[in-house]
Amino acid sequence: MNQRPPLADHLLRALGGAGNVREVENCITRLRVTVADPDVVDAEAMQALDQVLGVVPGATTQIVLGPGLVDRTAAELEEALSGAASGSAAGGGDSATALAARGEAMRTEQKRRNDTPVKNALRRIANIFVPLIPALIACGIIAGLSGLATNLVTGGQAEWLSGMPPLLGPISQGFLSLLAVFVGINTAREFGGTPVIGGAVAGIVVYAGVADVSAFGQQLQPGQGGVIGALMAALLAVYLERWIRRWCPDSLAMLVVPTLTVLITGLVTLLVLMSLAGWIAGGIADGVTWMLAHGGPFTGFILAGLFLPMVMLGLHQALIPIHTTLIESDGWTVLIPILAMAGAAQVGAALAVYARLPGNTSIRRTIRSAVPAGLLGVGEPLIYGVTLPLGRPFVTACGGAAVAGAWMSTMNMLGTSVGSTAIGPSGWAMIPLLNGNQGIGAAIGVYIVGEVIAYVFGFALTWFFGFSRERLRELNSEESEVAGTPAPVAVAGTPQPAPA
Repeated sequence: MNQRPPLADHLLRALGGAGNVREVENCITRLRVTVADPDVVDAEAMQALDQVLGVVPGATTQIVLGPGLVDRTAAELEEALSGAASGSAAGGGDSATALAARGEAMRTEQKRRNDTPVKNALRRIANIFVPLIPALIACGIIAGLSGLATNLVTGGQAEWLSGMPPLLGPISQGFLSLLAVFVGINTAREFGGTPVIGGAVAGIVVYAGVADVSAFGQQLQPGQGGVIGALMAALLAVYLERWIRRWCPDSLAMLVVPTLTVLITGLVTLLVLMSLAGWIAGGIADGVTWMLAHGGPFTGFILAGLFLPMVMLGLHQALIPIHTTLIESDGWTVLIPILAMAGAAQVGAALAVYARLPGNTSIRRTIRSAVPAGLLGVGEPLIYGVTLPLGRPFVTACGGAAVAGAWMSTMNMLGTSVGSTAIGPSGWAMIPLLNGNQGIGAAIGVYIVGEVIAYVFGFALTWFFGFSRERLRELNSEESEVAGTPAPVAVAGTPQPAPA
């Protein structure tokens, strides 16, 4: 008889039981659990588990587990919840119904008190775009392989690969050509509309026939406005669908509601939204280009230096639409390689912590397990497991990232842009995704130098400024190890680093 691993059982108990869990989803490193009553979630109990790297409690409790483990744990929790639901149905328990009703009331009150427009907007953006990241990564890597094969064939080094680009092209571009449709589906689902209607109106944006339509005196282009136009169209469809349902007789709803929703939204999309979204998307691309061309080192210094705090707070999700817009516009996003310097600097900082704390086996064990993920660009295990709880090393890691970011933006200003063809990986995992205006080789070279700079400065700044003498003695003492000082801290809202 198969039994669930202990981690899933422990998490479920700490979350308040199956009756308190509404939804389970995950990204690359975080498990996101929507709960009915946040007050019964025991964040400290979860944080005490060996495999848990950090906890952000709330109506949507975030549990940082790291890559691989988070996927398995999400599946195990879903299985546990499914079994609990079956058992509840068989027993007809009134207590479960009462708990759900009480939890829903508490959840509503909790959201009223704690949720802010900014947090809600970021959560919705994440829910729309994060599910698309695995396909974006896959298509980006395949596109990189296709580009590499094309270069080898063109240069005469491997003419036997001439048949590969025609095969890899459709595989890598098929999803990207319909990305707007998937954004429309997820937008409608997130905002309470009919997903397929969201996809239908978003599909208008990428339909080749829009080239026959003129708006504001200009001929439209297929894909104009990209994911921004798709998001706008799907949002309009959601609210229009709700309004039509309010007055439409039930007997006619199946015919009238979707027809009027798609027709009206489609006309507004063609005549207004595609032009507006195209202007916004163009403004984003031009703005980023101008910023990197004129800001020089300062631009990369600020962007990379602030990225770790953004990841810590989950604010980096707000950048996903910008990355997607740049990929649609230029074929790659120049922001991701700059921001990736933050993860590399944190690896350097963690290695400095490892070297400075020979007497603390607990922290060194955590670093040994988290650094491999950090090298592949997954920074949360190191954030929540090492640098953030220690305080100063988190700040010095940001400093190392800023220096490396300055290098990346300087090279961009000098004429060698480095971009990522997909959203998701960073660290060494980004190398297959790199491209730029000087070709793949130059992009990889600049990026590798940036990674090395981040490692070196993250290490050096942490070595010299990461600890006071008293803190070093404390962390290297037996008392510190026994007391568990270096253990990761639970995070509530804005994480509070341990005293440095």
